[in-house]
Amino acid sequence: MLNIPLWNRVLIWGVVALGLAFAMPNLFYPRVERHNDGLAAVEAGLASAEDVAEDVAGWPGFLPATLVNLGLDLRGGAHLLAEVQVEDVYAARMDGLWPDVREVLREERETVGTIRRQPSPDDELWVRISPPEGSDAARAAVRTLSTPVSSLTGVGASTLDVRAEGDVVIVTLSEAERAATDDRTLRQSLEIVRNRVDEVGTREPTIQRVGDRRILLQVPGIGSAEELKRLIGTTARLTFHPVTGRGGEGNVEAGARELVLPDVDDEGVLYRLEQTPVLTGEDLSDAQPGFDQNGLPSVNFRLNTSGARTFCEFSQNNVGAPFAIVLDEHVLSAPTIREAICGGSGQISGNFTVESSTELAVLLRAGALPAEMTFLEERTIGPELGADSIAAGEVAAAVAGIAVLVFMVASYGLFGVFANIALMINVGLIFGLLSAIGATLTLPGIAGIVLTIGMAVDANVLIFERIREELKTAKGPSRAIELGYEKARSAIYDANITTFITAVILYVMGSGPVRGFAITLGLGIITSVFTAIYVTRLLIVIWFERRRPKKIEV
Repeated sequence: MLNIPLWNRVLIWGVVALGLAFAMPNLFYPRVERHNDGLAAVEAGLASAEDVAEDVAGWPGFLPATLVNLGLDLRGGAHLLAEVQVEDVYAARMDGLWPDVREVLREERETVGTIRRQPSPDDELWVRISPPEGSDAARAAVRTLSTPVSSLTGVGASTLDVRAEGDVVIVTLSEAERAATDDRTLRQSLEIVRNRVDEVGTREPTIQRVGDRRILLQVPGIGSAEELKRLIGTTARLTFHPVTGRGGEGNVEAGARELVLPDVDDEGVLYRLEQTPVLTGEDLSDAQPGFDQNGLPSVNFRLNTSGARTFCEFSQNNVGAPFAIVLDEHVLSAPTIREAICGGSGQISGNFTVESSTELAVLLRAGALPAEMTFLEERTIGPELGADSIAAGEVAAAVAGIAVLVFMVASYGLFGVFANIALMINVGLIFGLLSAIGATLTLPGIAGIVLTIGMAVDANVLIFERIREELKTAKGPSRAIELGYEKARSAIYDANITTFITAVILYVMGSGPVRGFAITLGLGIITSVFTAIYVTRLLIVIWFERRRPKKIEV
């Protein structure tokens, strides 16, 4: 006999109510979005509770406020494909290696004689020694700086290749170290780009590695590709250099291992600096926007332990000498060291606005990009196109839904009505799950929902057809309904499990739009099986208990 225990009924309706509660905020998308943005602004300290009180009050706080995030093709936004110039890292590694090479060769001065760095390709370090006979000792000394490559593919290899050509010792990165460096550079670039985008507060960006040296960025809700490029493309490389000279254009020339950089505020002023910096942005532990003693916008920074120690020693040895704070090859300021600075913190002041100081703090806090990024492809998708996509998706879903509803009623009568009720609950549960897990809905995702609408009734068709067969042989309608569900269950599980496996494969192997389709398809399979086996059956049992029909027609 048909019988569903009370606890089972409560559990089924509880799951349905919970899923629909999470789906409900999507019916009031703009209002809930303003509510969430207001709360986020207060938590981040960007606005006071009074400023956003109206937006926050637009949605009750006791109700769920999670929304389905709209993808780039629905919300509009920016699409960029960038290539990381990993060769820049090779040059920085060689430049940073020179002080250590000089020190180890000085220890062998009796053998190698004088030591001078020579002009060389960016990815190589050339050092000339006075007697060519000392090349073997020089190479052996420099090789002590080499360490094992820290990657699985470079097991057993060393980081440096050292060779000699006459009286010149040439130092380069080994092939295994170059491959490991490329991988680290891409990983670091991905993390920094993700941090910068997250700091701006965009919703559900797509940031992923493509190939060996490319990064794909899709950021919904941002104004244009140019805006995204300004945020991502800024290297924000902060360095501190000793100043060796200052003057106007034509009066300052760079010597060996020196740089000539312009003042950021005064176009006519140039600074001559030592090329190797004392500190870099990697020595920063934090950066926050603030105001200087004159009330003008500035950026307060704090150094990590090693950076604070290095800067303390430098300032102690250079009291009375100027040093330059350089950002992206422009001198922000060049103060004179009046006394040792050992506090580990400082301030960057200049011609900032509140917005620019906040943006600089974000870039410094996220870290400097290890290498320059070249943008190979860029697209801006306007919100109008996204609105058209949403409208087209709504029309497709409505047409598919109406066709299915009419077919089910025409084919199965009252039982078709029960299946249609379950179908509408099924769509609500899909959106509830998408909201609960914070998934992003794309146009292919809408296609997955439309496909789910058609697939959702497949289980009911199997059950109803099985009930029809059982009505010819079973003793009474109650037994026929019970047998129909029992005998159709295995076929339902088989069909949906194989489809779910396909959805998992699509998600694992695919990317972007394919994943969006796989997510909605997989969630739709779960909800359709639940509604077909449990919700539809519960509706039929409730109807049967009230009417007690002697005969049913399916």
